[in-house]
Amino acid sequence: MAGVRLFDVHRTWEDYLGMLLGVVILMTPLFTGHGDDTMITMNAGIVGIAVFSLAAFELMDLRRWEESLELLFGLWLMASPFVFGYAGGGEMLMIWHLAVGGIVVLLAILELWQDWTKSDRDLAAHGH
Repeated sequence: MAGVRLFDVHRTWEDYLGMLLGVVILMTPLFTGHGDDTMITMNAGIVGIAVFSLAAFELMDLRRWEESLELLFGLWLMASPFVFGYAGGGEMLMIWHLAVGGIVVLLAILELWQDWTKSDRDLAAHGH
């Protein structure tokens, strides 16, 4: 059991999870009844596409900047309810954005921690 390193190595399932989170972010305004609010929908669309794309880039060619941007997008998603004014009254969209944004942040921190000491050569070997 000492040889098992569950969280020490960046695994491809983490990238697929990031892609799934991007799709969930993209869809949240629709399944919470905010699909008609242009600013909220655009924000969720941009963040969702960015998180999806960054995770897909990690799957193809792992770099630390991708994880760093993923972290920033997760933090932005968590701040969005307060910036765009849908944070009051227990809004379902606020709960979704705080939860999914938090998961994106935790995933990005995990991936950064896993890859921090790796060389560019080690990162390039990811997924192969």
